[in-house]
Amino acid sequence: MSRRDFFLAGSAMGGLGALGRFGVSDAAAKSIDLPMVNGKRELAIYPQKRELILLTSRPVQLETPFHNFNEGAFTANDAFFVRWHLAGVPTSVDATTFRTQVHGRVKQPMSLSVTDLENNFEPVEIAAVCQCSGNSRGLFNPRVPGGEWSNGAMGNALWKGARLRDILNKAGLESDAVQVRLNGAEDPVLPATPDFIKALDMDIALGEDVLVAYRMNGEPLPLLNGYPVRLIVPGWYATYWVKMLNDVEVINKEDANFWMKPAYRIPDNPCACITPGEKGVKTVPINRMDVRSFITSLADGAKIKGGHVHEVKGIAFDGGYGITRVLFSTDGGKHWEAARLSKDYGKYSFRQWMAAFKPKAGMSYELACVAINNNGESQRLDPRWNPAGYMRNVVETYRVHAI
Repeated sequence: MSRRDFFLAGSAMGGLGALGRFGVSDAAAKSIDLPMVNGKRELAIYPQKRELILLTSRPVQLETPFHNFNEGAFTANDAFFVRWHLAGVPTSVDATTFRTQVHGRVKQPMSLSVTDLENNFEPVEIAAVCQCSGNSRGLFNPRVPGGEWSNGAMGNALWKGARLRDILNKAGLESDAVQVRLNGAEDPVLPATPDFIKALDMDIALGEDVLVAYRMNGEPLPLLNGYPVRLIVPGWYATYWVKMLNDVEVINKEDANFWMKPAYRIPDNPCACITPGEKGVKTVPINRMDVRSFITSLADGAKIKGGHVHEVKGIAFDGGYGITRVLFSTDGGKHWEAARLSKDYGKYSFRQWMAAFKPKAGMSYELACVAINNNGESQRLDPRWNPAGYMRNVVETYRVHAI
């Protein structure tokens, strides 16, 4: 079977049945060095995926090699990062029998098929960045425990689905509804391991942009990205974007399961940061993403042609206010100039940007970029630190040499 046919077969089955189990292709024997201590990683090919950076295989965690972000504003489905929390991930899913249960503090419990979601609710499409809370954790100094991601645990897609608000309104909310608990089909291997459950306050759950999505960039979701349906919470970190969403429970009190408390929490202050070693800090659940921007057309350490005009390209995004400006520097941030912004696909999407750069042969440069959103927020010049390794949004620098 050809590589193309192999992936098509996996897509048609809605799973990884072609392997019979999760596995890595023998063709992926290469590795990559990420810019961190112990940063050597294998490259792996999973069904419905191109070559990605293997963080762990159980549960599956795959990072997008950064050059993929230079392909356009949207991240291809087969290049999209993967992050599961529990090892018990189904290796195949039958979309015809899959159901999302809606229950709890509702007047009319429902059991919704994928067809119900497609046909019985208004279809909505939203471009939105999905970013792991721990994206860039491996770059923290001092180092922190957890998945040691570089900058590729993120992606931007056009999501299509039904509004969670419309589903909840059809079920009818009781007057004492406080939060919505969300669970997916992944299960713990050991009974002592807490099931992965997330919760949203009602004002967030009833927002107009929160979706139960069944399409990703015009296609069914890859199994590793949550096939057949997953929650989309635009502007918020991906911990709330529950995959294989099969249970929606409305509750009348604040949820306190492990994945809401103590996990996935940040210091309760404007920077979500503390001094290493600081104790007794009040925390809150992680929520909206901060402002970030990157150069995508050049890597740190690149050698480029001198005396030639280069079009430096990059991406910027935030938690839903929308990017209004990107500034570009060739001297490490001493001087800045405005970059050109590309097409706006919406306030939750990657915004591509471009800037002209003509280096002199024999010279070294420190390129940098900073994004500003419509709320006046921008990246930080110094990296923040917290013990969970969340919300890094420092101004990134890229050292290049002209030859």
